[in-house]
Amino acid sequence: MPRPRSLTGPAIAAAALAVLDRDGLSGLTMRAVAKELRIATMGLYRYVADRHELEVLVVDHLLATVDLSPPTDPDWRDRAASLLERMRAAVSAHPATVPLVVRHRQTAPTSLRWIEAMLTVLTDAGFTGVGRVLAQRTLMAFLLGHLQNEHYGPLSGPGTTAMTQLAPADYPRLTETATEAQKIDPATEFRLGIEIVLRGLAP
Repeated sequence: MPRPRSLTGPAIAAAALAVLDRDGLSGLTMRAVAKELRIATMGLYRYVADRHELEVLVVDHLLATVDLSPPTDPDWRDRAASLLERMRAAVSAHPATVPLVVRHRQTAPTSLRWIEAMLTVLTDAGFTGVGRVLAQRTLMAFLLGHLQNEHYGPLSGPGTTAMTQLAPADYPRLTETATEAQKIDPATEFRLGIEIVLRGLAP
């Protein structure tokens, strides 16, 4: 007779998230999560089939914190921006999860509910058919692209600094732009970027 299951999905996901926060994505292993839970590695397999299932569990747990209540802003662009801001805030609180969100956004249930909320905003704005598909994909691409830029190639990072030190005679626009880029914080970059993208979308 099998032993009763004592761990919950949220508890396992929280342990995996703690490993990610402490050791990064490379440190996320079944063994590390089992150790965090103070159980044997093989014991973890009673609850999670493999690494893939563990990753989906983490993303689902992380995005469960995102408020999906309909934004009340009168302009659909403001409502879309609110949903994007909420998602960014949740993921940015745990930067090591960015690749997992990119990988599992189409399978984690809470991610699917976020997509449904965004599609509702777009539908209410008059988007239909292919136009709605492309609008949703464009907004998702901006969100995921920003998260990767913010945490793996930030404007305040060494890459931008190196570009400011290039020879202006060879890279006049690049050095000028990189210098300006260093003045922009991630939240401002995200907000202004959203405005640019949403201005270009129309139902």
